[in-house]
Amino acid sequence: MTELEYDLGDIVEMKKEHPCHLSKEWKIIRMGADIRIKCQGCQTSVLMPRSKFEKKLKRIVRKADADEKSPE
Repeated sequence: MTELEYDLGDIVEMKKEHPCHLSKEWKIIRMGADIRIKCQGCQTSVLMPRSKFEKKLKRIVRKADADEKSPE
C-alpha cells in the first residue's frame, strides 16, 4: 500500500464516519507524535496517535491552501 502524503489543514476522509453522522470528512488541525482532527459536520475534535490515524485514514479529499497552513 502506498503511503498518503497529508499535511496540516488537509481535509481527509476516514474509514468510519463520526458518531454525529453528519460527515466522514475531517480537517487536520495539529500534527506531531499525535494528530488532532476536527469533524467537518459537528466541529468536534479528536486527538489520536499518528499510527492509529494512519490505519483509519481512507483518502485525502482536499489539500490545504498555502494560507490555511500558515499560523494565525
